[in-house]
Amino acid sequence: MKATASRERTTQVRIGATAPLGATVTADGVNFSVFSKHATGIDLLLFDHVDDAKPTRAIDVSPLANRTYHYWHVFVPGLKAGQIYGFRAHGPFDPSKGNRFDSGKVLLDPYGRGVVVPNGYNRAAAHDKGDNASTAMKSVVVDPAAYDWEGDRPLHRPSSQTIVYEMHVRGFTRHPNSGLPEATRGTYAGLVKKIPYLQELGVTAVELLPVFQFDPLACPVGVVNYWGYQPVSYFAPHQAYSSRQDPLGPVDEFRDMVKALHRAGLEVILDVVFNHTAEGNQDGPTLCFRGFEDRAYYILEGKDGRYADYTGCGNTLNANHPIVRRLIVDSLRYWVQEMHVDGFRFDLASVLSRDVNGAPLPNPPILWDIESDPVLAGTKLMAEAWDAAGLYQVGAFVGDAWKEWNGRFRDDVRSFLRSEDGTVSKVADRMLGSPEVYGHKQREVEASVNFVACHDGFTLNDLVSYNEKHNEANGERNRDGANDNRSWNCGVEGPTDDPAIEKLRNRQVKNFLTLTMLSLGVPMILMGDEAGRTQSGNNNTYCHDNELNWFDWGHEDGALLAFTQRLIAFRRAHPVFRRRHFFHGESLGADGPDIAWFRPDGSEMKAEDWSSGFGKAIGVFLNGETIPSPDERGERVVDDSFLVLFNAHHEPLTFTTPAREWGGRWLRMLDTADAFNEGEGVAAAAATTVDARSLALFRRTG
Repeated sequence: MKATASRERTTQVRIGATAPLGATVTADGVNFSVFSKHATGIDLLLFDHVDDAKPTRAIDVSPLANRTYHYWHVFVPGLKAGQIYGFRAHGPFDPSKGNRFDSGKVLLDPYGRGVVVPNGYNRAAAHDKGDNASTAMKSVVVDPAAYDWEGDRPLHRPSSQTIVYEMHVRGFTRHPNSGLPEATRGTYAGLVKKIPYLQELGVTAVELLPVFQFDPLACPVGVVNYWGYQPVSYFAPHQAYSSRQDPLGPVDEFRDMVKALHRAGLEVILDVVFNHTAEGNQDGPTLCFRGFEDRAYYILEGKDGRYADYTGCGNTLNANHPIVRRLIVDSLRYWVQEMHVDGFRFDLASVLSRDVNGAPLPNPPILWDIESDPVLAGTKLMAEAWDAAGLYQVGAFVGDAWKEWNGRFRDDVRSFLRSEDGTVSKVADRMLGSPEVYGHKQREVEASVNFVACHDGFTLNDLVSYNEKHNEANGERNRDGANDNRSWNCGVEGPTDDPAIEKLRNRQVKNFLTLTMLSLGVPMILMGDEAGRTQSGNNNTYCHDNELNWFDWGHEDGALLAFTQRLIAFRRAHPVFRRRHFFHGESLGADGPDIAWFRPDGSEMKAEDWSSGFGKAIGVFLNGETIPSPDERGERVVDDSFLVLFNAHHEPLTFTTPAREWGGRWLRMLDTADAFNEGEGVAAAAATTVDARSLALFRRTG
């Protein structure tokens, strides 16, 4: 891979400016600026080829002439976008004082907008003694202004109208039966080719697993890091997801993808990892941050400068340090302003609330920086509100604008649909946007991102096919991955030819999808769950870049896909299921209350029914006559009214529809035991059967 820049190597460098950080292109050259408080010297290295063993030019960034405060800066005339570069930082190696300088290591620019990776990239060489120039990742000079967005802007779709599809850029199109040419499989360009599929499915946003440049070798020997939760750059799109081989290819191809998704009405949400980096613990490689200023970028503990590990990945980013706070906010701004993304899902977001000693802060500066930043206003912010060290903040995450991955929705819906006792009241609360969790601080229902399956855990198919995890292929003797899956195999572990079990499993998957789509909040489904994708019982597939993770375009369940498409279209057509505000059981005058709960015998639920954990079946009436501004325009709208009947028993159950005051007649619109069936009408106070382990939805017609 060659640099695309042309330059005059004998041109004298100039002092340069402290800001902006990173590499900034001007009409006559490039300004470089990096932060390091304790370095004694910085070298800027310019390369012609990504795998060069020596730089074409090494520029001494003088601590006397080119250092202002703790910023090292230099201007190099004649350089252009596409130039490959890196740094060396000189200084003491004294971990007890938070210094791990290694002048033999080529360092990525913490603000580098592009990264190139040599074919011989060697993670071990970034740790071992000696020079690693030929095997090191390197940064690329990028000019963000050199791209024609053709009028594109982030879409700012209201959260109440959002349906999220969590997906992996590579896994979505990498499979040989994707129908794409080899060169575009598993790339940003490949995703563009599958946009019609996403439109037909009906989702409104794609949530992409990490696309910041990550280290694919940050994993046990013999496997690869597939998910991407090992970042080395917070500004550069992952190079391996580009079908283009030139240094600027990943940046432009990513923007082409965003522009195409926006034209199709689809938002782009990025899964971002600001809790740790790929540099690992004290035995890890020196790739970027630790080589510039270890004590600023990481939380250290003990007299020997060991890394605090609240992430399970060896280190913890010192997110509330001023320099790291600036880095995080600048990164988010860049992806919004220059890359036009619509939102972010923050991995292990609770880490961002920890101080330098690891204690949770009541008002973490970085979280308020993000929430109050005017550039990020209107950007979707979603938190995975827990971390690997036991801090669980679902329902208590700091801030007003944040949405949260609702882990309680996942757990309670799973428990209810495998017929656990005492779960009716919990699943009722989850369906209404989890007011028990979010009905405080004037939070709206859209604070809850509702999901049953995500990348981390079983797929829906596996959730109903396996009682136990089967992670042997990971090489960790099945000790990795979650043990509490709340799954149920419907009678047989793994694949079966028994048609009765297959029918039951299919029904359970439909139940999960239906509860997700009919619940208030922001629904999210996992890539392939709409088509029956399996991971063969592996609930921790982070290290498999193979068919275990890839979307199999030749073996999707067409009937399940059609059901999911109609289900999503149904949600989008009916604002009663995407209200912004909680139901309160209040009277709407002549239209009656906004919601009411019923026992199977048609009588209204009483307080003692809830407290006793009543049964495994329940009905709910949702009044669509007057809905307060579900689409965030301020006006009230009118929708149909619905009756939803849940039966988690192992046998069919006869329900009685409510008395005439609630509706004279009900038309069955959906039945997870029989897909969409609009043929049955039921009168008021009449008997109707809901099959075992199924859900039926009726529309009021009289």
